[in-house]
Amino acid sequence: MKRIVSKPLHYFILAAVLMWIKSYVAYKTEFNLGVSGVMQQILLFINPVSSVLIFLGIGLFFKGKKAGAWILAGSFIMTLLLYSNILYYRFFNDFVTLPTLLQTSNAGSMGGSIMDLLKAHDVFYFVDFIIYFFFFFSKKIDWYNEKVSVKNAVTILSLGFMVFSVNLTLAEIDRPQLLSRTFDRNYLVKYLGAYNYTMYDGVQTAQNSKQRAFASSNDLTNVVNFKNSHYAEPNSVYFGKAKGKNIIKIHLESFQSFLIDYKLNGQEVTPFLNSLAHGNDFTYFDNFFHQTGQGKTSDAELMMDNSLYGLPQGSAFVLKGSNTYQAAPAILDQKAGYTSAVLHGDYKTFWNRNEIYKQFGVDKFFDASYYNMTGENKINYGLKDKPFFKESVPMLQSLPQPFYAHLITLTNHFPFLLGNNEASIQPANTGDATVDRYFQTARYLDESLQSFFQELKASGLYDNSVIMIYGDHYGISENHNAAMEKVMGKEITPYENAQLQRVPLFIHVPGVKGGVNHTYGGEIDVVPTLLHLVGIDSKEFIQFGTDLFSKDHDDVVAFRNGNYVSPKYTLVDGTYYDSKTGQALKENNQMKAYKQKVAKELELSDQVLYGDLLRFHKLKDFQTVDPSKYMYGKEETETSAK
Repeated sequence: MKRIVSKPLHYFILAAVLMWIKSYVAYKTEFNLGVSGVMQQILLFINPVSSVLIFLGIGLFFKGKKAGAWILAGSFIMTLLLYSNILYYRFFNDFVTLPTLLQTSNAGSMGGSIMDLLKAHDVFYFVDFIIYFFFFFSKKIDWYNEKVSVKNAVTILSLGFMVFSVNLTLAEIDRPQLLSRTFDRNYLVKYLGAYNYTMYDGVQTAQNSKQRAFASSNDLTNVVNFKNSHYAEPNSVYFGKAKGKNIIKIHLESFQSFLIDYKLNGQEVTPFLNSLAHGNDFTYFDNFFHQTGQGKTSDAELMMDNSLYGLPQGSAFVLKGSNTYQAAPAILDQKAGYTSAVLHGDYKTFWNRNEIYKQFGVDKFFDASYYNMTGENKINYGLKDKPFFKESVPMLQSLPQPFYAHLITLTNHFPFLLGNNEASIQPANTGDATVDRYFQTARYLDESLQSFFQELKASGLYDNSVIMIYGDHYGISENHNAAMEKVMGKEITPYENAQLQRVPLFIHVPGVKGGVNHTYGGEIDVVPTLLHLVGIDSKEFIQFGTDLFSKDHDDVVAFRNGNYVSPKYTLVDGTYYDSKTGQALKENNQMKAYKQKVAKELELSDQVLYGDLLRFHKLKDFQTVDPSKYMYGKEETETSAK
């Protein structure tokens, strides 16, 4: 044994190898990371290496026993971090963040259950530290006479950074925009490892804290002034028409409006949605646009519940998950006694929903833990839409009425996978597999909706509910324009691409006659529209959208990149177009004014999020949400109820 560990470098190698093995074993046995494919398996295996080499390798620059002390202390810290995540994951199915670590209520919610989280095999995670401890205090290593050369120390540290670079490059290849969009903590740990994830989380937390720390109530003045000048009075014909009614909001994943009435090989792709668009039971907005940025689905949720724009980079759901919000669930609860719920066939941690929903005041979150996620029920990102809707009806029936329920679908999501036995329409024939499959999953979603409506009517919920159906963002990006030109039968110019950002919005209000509404609007406009329908004036709240039914509605639709579309003009990357003909135009004063208004609106919304400015906006009849009152996940909720 003395020959094996007789020098500081040997001590380092032993500590590094054992920490690597221990971390990999924990990844494989303790966490459900959803690893699939050879690339992800390789990344999972190598991602502890860079952290271990860099963090422990710093100790090799010290002299004498200080080197061993650094390695021993570093090993203890890494072990503590790993084991803390293991315990936290066992209870919350999530990873520790610095904000949650500092939030004592999280530990309090675990309470006496911590002892139940301990397992006999947990001793494995500390055996290596005991070994380091033994060698550190033994006389087998001559700490004073044996030193690691600077050259060797630099080589080890450089190797650590090199491994990290390779790791990150491969991760970005397998999951583009991993760090900029920050989909899920599970993704970050799977691709980068628990230790690198912690460093990333620390940087993000520091940046968020800095932005928040420098903000003050004075920063809110311009926002309030804009809000007051931008407010649109409710339309008396619609105001309060949905008072006391349940609200069922259905999220159509990646669904674009060009699918409505589109025929593929002579067949309607979405016959059920077509019937809603042409009937009188729903108001169908055919000039409604998504306004998402990098946050995609999470940006859509943010706008649809808060009337705030997503951030210019990354996802506000992740980066601003602990902000103060004036969200629809909390407003409806405090102003009209609504219970709120989100239903989604994916796990609660995706897009940080399990944290930000608490800030929104969402009462219940029926995530994947409530659904049958086995066998043929799953595909791609989670639960298929047909079983999702079928299993969701009893959950809706369990909610106290009136309720505000948000159902999020998944099957019509890139890369648009569906088994041949469930595809009821042939794929397109553009030569682009992504575009070709899109029509099959869209048809499946349409069929799922039709079945869900039948269930709603049978349950009695349909007649007493506002039903809102919307597309969250594009499904086919401009990277597939060549194939889309075959689908649309025309060239996809920048102007045409902007027009393709239409997504459907359907609104059913019991007793109100529907039809096609040509008003231009976007996701930012939904909250004030909804509040006015149930008889709540949106004027007191900070919202950047306006009521779609109002005569004063602002019909200039801002895109996250500063472009816009309106009934008269469309701006795309510095070029103006006639919105009816697509003809390029020279800038006039009105176009310029629209551009400046859009820029100002986006800037002010960003200020609200970056500075967490809503914490300064005190209202007499609305209380700031207390996130500690909420807990999500079937197992955790049942445990806390005992």
